[in-house]
Amino acid sequence: MGFMAERAANRMGARQRYRTAARMQRRRSWMESKMGMRQDFEPKEEPVEAAPPSPAPAAAPEPEYIAELERLAQLREKGIVSEEEFEAKKKQLLGL
Repeated sequence: MGFMAERAANRMGARQRYRTAARMQRRRSWMESKMGMRQDFEPKEEPVEAAPPSPAPAAAPEPEYIAELERLAQLREKGIVSEEEFEAKKKQLLGL
């Protein structure tokens, strides 16, 4: 197998692993939202008689898409994901 063919096969394998991982993450997120475990973007329901608000935590939890963008940026730097694929996924994550 030539160098270019081997490189193409490695890229195709990496893309397939990424797609599989992304599919598993979407399914995990869907299951968490169905089971009521996911609360990052859903509005919180407050009881009718709400207690006085507690002070805000020092660091708010970072949204899920930020970690995903950082991971994609690392893959782009390593050459696993092309610039076009990175931009397309970024637009999808940010809802643009």
